[in-house]
Amino acid sequence: MKDLRIVFMGTPDFAVTILRHLVEHNYNIVGVITAADKPAGRGRKLNESAVKKYAVSQNLTVLQPTNLKSESFLEELKLLNADLQVVVAFRMLPKAVWQMPKLGTFNLHASLLPEYRGAAPIHWAIINGEEKTGVTTFFIDEKIDTGEIILQSSIIIKDDETVGSLHDRLMYLGANLVSETVDKIEEGEIKTKKQPDLEEKQAPKLFAENTQIDWSQPLSIIYNKIRGLNPFPAAWTIIQNNEEQLKAKIYEVEKVKEDHNYKIGKLITSKSELKVAVTDGFIIIDQIKIAGKKKLDSKSLLNGFQFSENAKML
Repeated sequence: MKDLRIVFMGTPDFAVTILRHLVEHNYNIVGVITAADKPAGRGRKLNESAVKKYAVSQNLTVLQPTNLKSESFLEELKLLNADLQVVVAFRMLPKAVWQMPKLGTFNLHASLLPEYRGAAPIHWAIINGEEKTGVTTFFIDEKIDTGEIILQSSIIIKDDETVGSLHDRLMYLGANLVSETVDKIEEGEIKTKKQPDLEEKQAPKLFAENTQIDWSQPLSIIYNKIRGLNPFPAAWTIIQNNEEQLKAKIYEVEKVKEDHNYKIGKLITSKSELKVAVTDGFIIIDQIKIAGKKKLDSKSLLNGFQFSENAKML
């Protein structure tokens, strides 16, 4: 019998899978905290978070505070009388929130902590060429992703893995780890371990500055960056095509290690192939989106788009 009163906190699709797993396995979810609705699109229609949509479909109590420290929210949260709070892809919580339940508040993080603390752990594991990663549950404390570790589960990162495929694999791995963590807490069987104070491998937010491709880097570094940002937010570049400079996002690619005499960044095209010369080989672009155009496979793009003889990636 799953008697623990659980409050779940989360916002995106990643969190929905975890919440759905708990609901379908009959955990007692007494409340769901998610982001406030935001205006989106041309009509500025209010957009509900993925977690809210799912929670409403299950008739769960939903709270959407704009201020996690407000007295009214803290009172509402207290009335839910949670034994335990589970956090997946939400915001940083004030102490008044995370210390409220008698059994504490734990977070699911998509890395093997203490490595890759921060906002984008799945992306950075691939960008940095890691061979394995995983998920961690830990009790929340005052800092970000530094609390005592409860459980971890790891998986191998495939050579051609993208952030999209790894995100989904970690999501399902995380769902199992969260329910296992809840069970162990309920049974009083957990033994936490303190995180060592590592700072080397971080997972900062992704911005235009750190998602641009540097074509002067080695083949494997460029390849890892592109797949580590595919499909979201996507690695980007500027194409010099005659006098025009075009911004483009690069998605599916292959790498070929090969000696050549081309200048770095040179764009080489045939009827069906688009490739870029780098220091120790070529990046073959299979899928690309040039600003103002649809995302296309290279063959379709080359059917209707002309690159100049001297076209290059900047």
